[in-house]
Amino acid sequence: MTSRLYDSIEPNVIDEDMLQKAVEEQGPKEEAGQLAKKEGINFKDVKELQLDFRNILKIDNLWQFVNLTKLQLDNNIIEKIEALDGLVHLVWLDLSFNNIEVIEGLEALVKLQDLSLYNNRISKIENLDTLQELQVFSIGNNNITSLENMIYLRKFKNLRTLNLTGNPVCENEHYSMFIVAYLPDLVYLDFRLVDDNTREVSLIKYQYAIEEMKQGEGVALAKKEVEDAKQKELDYHKSAYVEYLNGSFLYDSMYAEDPEAAKLAYLPGVKDLLEAYSTKFVAICEALFEYGLQQHEKRKAEVALFYECLNEALTDNQEQGAKLMEAFEERNLKALDVIQSISDIQIAESKLAEYNEDIMKLSDMLMTLEMQLVDQLEEVIKDFERNISDLVSTFIENEQGMMAQCRDLENHHHEKLLEIAINTLEKIVKSELDEDIPDDVRMLFVDKDTIVNAVNASHDIHLLKIDNREDEIITKANGWASTLIEKIHKNEADRNRSRVLEINQYIDHLHSELDNLDILEA
Repeated sequence: MTSRLYDSIEPNVIDEDMLQKAVEEQGPKEEAGQLAKKEGINFKDVKELQLDFRNILKIDNLWQFVNLTKLQLDNNIIEKIEALDGLVHLVWLDLSFNNIEVIEGLEALVKLQDLSLYNNRISKIENLDTLQELQVFSIGNNNITSLENMIYLRKFKNLRTLNLTGNPVCENEHYSMFIVAYLPDLVYLDFRLVDDNTREVSLIKYQYAIEEMKQGEGVALAKKEVEDAKQKELDYHKSAYVEYLNGSFLYDSMYAEDPEAAKLAYLPGVKDLLEAYSTKFVAICEALFEYGLQQHEKRKAEVALFYECLNEALTDNQEQGAKLMEAFEERNLKALDVIQSISDIQIAESKLAEYNEDIMKLSDMLMTLEMQLVDQLEEVIKDFERNISDLVSTFIENEQGMMAQCRDLENHHHEKLLEIAINTLEKIVKSELDEDIPDDVRMLFVDKDTIVNAVNASHDIHLLKIDNREDEIITKANGWASTLIEKIHKNEADRNRSRVLEINQYIDHLHSELDNLDILEA
């Protein structure tokens, strides 16, 4: 079923030369095209790309096309869907007439609305769960045989057009009615409009099976909503760096990886010691958790206030710039026409000089305005950087204080446990121990060094867990602040470069109009 137009030609891999050539071929023509070719086309600016009929075997090197919305890879010899993860803005994708056997590698394309896998070697519809925006799906001329596989498409609530024609499944006498019944929102099936009569008859035929399925879907949906809510809550806790501190998670993790803990718990008095320890330890963790959430909200509020101030400054500056340009254009609305109509060359040149001077004044005012904005934003960013640094430092300082309390508790517990262990050893030596203890626990008391080493090993594991959790919180908090500040500085530098370029292009345009002006010669 697959196209074989290129069997006699050497297979290709998508490389830089192919991409450059394709972009140039599909880019602007004539003067604009020559200019783009001369200055170079930034792949990030490309929105649509055609790579059809190029005998491509392997998808690769498309990561630079980060803003691509439409991609044609049809009529090639592609065997595997891959290397598309960076194309997150893709809305339209054509992979028809290739040699693809498995649907995969599309998880990141969450904005995809139109997908064609027509005329490949696919035997199962799968791995499309994240494509919830999908509206048009063409997968005709493949090897799909299972009618039940069509039920998978029920999860795509926006799907309106489906093409399956040419698959073995279409030979099933119940095919059309099954599809229409199980996909009630479908408008077009195999290039034909689904009429109301077919829809009604299909729903009647499969109503009991569908009702039973809906019940199962309802239970699954409710379960998913609960899981999503838990995940959302966990993500919020992670953003505050205090996930799993709202309970005994850290305490439990200390003992989960401690092979000696269960044995030492059999010692006389250790049960009560552990209960008191865990209660106090968990209370500190929960206090840290609540404090972390409060500090997270303060950081969020500070970030929101910063962007509010930033946007206010940008808007004010843009309005001032627009007013300057508007005033210039009003003053010089008919200036060029007037200059061109003046018969006296000296007067015309005088007017031309005045107009040119006005352009330079406008350029100076716009650049001055931009430099004022740069200075203003520099102060705003410095204040924000200082505030964020203070907030993070305060959070880390208090977090370290609470973790120090956890260590103090662990050290106190260790001292008490070691005391109990030594007393137990003495009783065992004197045969004065009344309690029965398991043989593996009794093995710890062969001599003093063995039991002391066991208690110390347990203690070291606990301290390591506390230290690691503390380091993790500090690293994440500092990393967030550094990344945020770096991004803000980069965005401002990019904005400034873009604005200066914009001003220069506008001034160049005004000068170009002057250069193209026909002045009568004396």
